[in-house]
This record gives sequence, C-alpha cells and structure tokens, in this order.
Amino acid sequence: MSSTEAPPWVIAELSESVLWLVLNRPGQRNPLSSQMINKLQESLAAAGENAEVRCIVIASSGPAFSAGHDLREMAVQAGETEADCRARMRGILEDCSRLMLDITRSPKAVIACVQGVATAAGCQLVAACDLAIASEEARFCLPGVNIGAFCTTPLVAVGRNIHRKHAMELALTGDLFDAEDAVRMGLVNRAVPAASLRDVTERLAQKIAGKSAEGIALGKSAFYEQLNKPLSEAYAITCEPMIDTMTTADAREGTQAFFDKRQPVWPQG
Repeated sequence: MSSTEAPPWVIAELSESVLWLVLNRPGQRNPLSSQMINKLQESLAAAGENAEVRCIVIASSGPAFSAGHDLREMAVQAGETEADCRARMRGILEDCSRLMLDITRSPKAVIACVQGVATAAGCQLVAACDLAIASEEARFCLPGVNIGAFCTTPLVAVGRNIHRKHAMELALTGDLFDAEDAVRMGLVNRAVPAASLRDVTERLAQKIAGKSAEGIALGKSAFYEQLNKPLSEAYAITCEPMIDTMTTADAREGTQAFFDKRQPVWPQG
C-alpha cells in the first residue's frame, strides 16, 4: 500500500477455516459508514460462497468496536435539501438493515469479537451476529436519546436478543452498560479478560468450524425463520429442515462416526 493509499476498510484474515473480518478505521471508532457497510457486505457474500470458510468472526482494530453510523454522513450536507437528505439517510439505513440480514442469512456462523465500546448501530452489529464474545472492558450503548433522536433500527436486532425491558432501558437511558450487564441481558454469550479475548473467540470459532457446514447452514436458516412464529407454526417450519439435515452426506458420516466411536470426517464444499 502506498503512502497516499487509504487503508482497507475491512481486513480479511483467514485462520485455518475461520475468516476474521476486522473493521479497520480505529481513528474514527470504526463507524458503520456507507463504505464500511459495503465492504462488510462484500466480504460476507464472498465468505458465504467460499467452501474453505466454515465460520466468520467480525472484530475491530483500536479501542472501539464500532461507534455506529457516521454522524457526519448522517447530517444534512451543504446545499442539500431536506428531501434529499432524508432520501440519502434512508438509503444508508436500508443498506445497514441489509447488512444485518446478510449476517442472519449467511450459511456460516458469525461471531462478534467485541474488544471495546459498541454503540448504536455498532451494538446492533453485535446483536445481529449469531454469537458474541466480549472483553470485560467492552461497553454497550444505544445513545440516540442523548442527542434528541432514538435508536429505532438498532432496537430491531437488540430487541430480538434480550428482554424488551432491558432493550428499552438501553434505548430510553442512553447509558453505557458493561460487559457483565451484556451477559446478564443476553446480548453477548460471555465476557472474558481482554488479554484472552482473541484466543477464546478463536477456540470457539474453530470448534464451530469443525462441525458440519451443511448442517449448520440448514439449521441456522430454520432457527431464524421460526424464531418469531407461533409455536405450532414454528414446529411446522422446522420439521422439514430437520429431515433435510438428517439425510445429508454429512449426517450419514456423523452418525457412522458416532457408532464407530471416532471423529467425523466432513465432506468438503
């Protein structure tokens, strides 16, 4: 990279079968700007098609995980009408919503590795991931109310992770909550010492990468589809995917390995 060339927005690092996607604007607190959103979307799409990638980790460089949307980008620009501003902001929010859906719809498990503060859409990004491991130093916040706004779109993902009263406490106070609170609320799976965050996340990701890729893809899709359905509909939705997962080549190998008392050898691709 030349001295005048901007650093990449997202750094992709493949560790065996685990792809680390590292947000790389530490000086700006890794905002979910249009550029960052687009690069994450591109990276997730490529990972979804790559058979070598069996698990994805979203992490960040610097002291902040993500401060959410770039407030300068979300503000009225010079010479811009209110209608043009609203249309541009709507486009950014729609792109961000698609990114969150891309994470949910990815055939690979996606883990957030949260080393610092995650606010607004950054907190939404953590909530959108399938799993989250946080440093004990991490902090979480939905601060829209502090600037006269409200974190309505981040609440979509956050409100589907945690109890509604916890979600509304985050949104109505705008306060920072620590990693222990985030674990208690269910926003993250566990909090670990900062020095061991990378290793703990890597071990979890490698464990998942060692499972059946086909089984995870089918099971993850079914889980999210049934999540907010009535109970009877949820069972109906998950019946066929259960049959699908039990009749794959991976399932046949896994079952035989169970009876043989050995580790399964998963087919590639």
